[in-house]
Amino acid sequence: MSHIAQIALDDANLPTPTPEIEQERKVAMFDLLEGNSFALPKRDDRLVPDGPYHLNLSIRDKRLVFDVRTEQDQLAAEFHLSLGPFRQVVKDYYTICKSYYDAVKTMPPSQIETIDMARRGIHDEGSRVLQERLEGKAEVDTDTARRLFTLISILHFGG
Repeated sequence: MSHIAQIALDDANLPTPTPEIEQERKVAMFDLLEGNSFALPKRDDRLVPDGPYHLNLSIRDKRLVFDVRTEQDQLAAEFHLSLGPFRQVVKDYYTICKSYYDAVKTMPPSQIETIDMARRGIHDEGSRVLQERLEGKAEVDTDTARRLFTLISILHFGG
């Protein structure tokens, strides 16, 4: 499979993120670029440029936009996904993340671990939703979907 060599978030209109959210974003972007699997499937006998790809993620007209380009900045694919299927899982993810950040400050390790397990479960659900929504558009492995879900959550909830 091919991969994403560069990623950008269109976050120009988002509020300044909290330190925790900014850290999540940095880690997700770093991990994504260190190792990912992202390929564009052939469709209707059209030639699909091979990667590596540059991915620009944005939200336009209440839709999640994947703008996929070659290293020469030629459009390889663009697809728009409805945010509807992501709304509840993103909301749940932010709620549990807030609980986790609060717990880290005051709770014992056993309680933090319990909250972290729930957080990972919701994160897994978000990555499954993303993989379903990308079906036929892009092929991603689970780790790539998890990291992309983190970035989508940041865009969706406005940082």
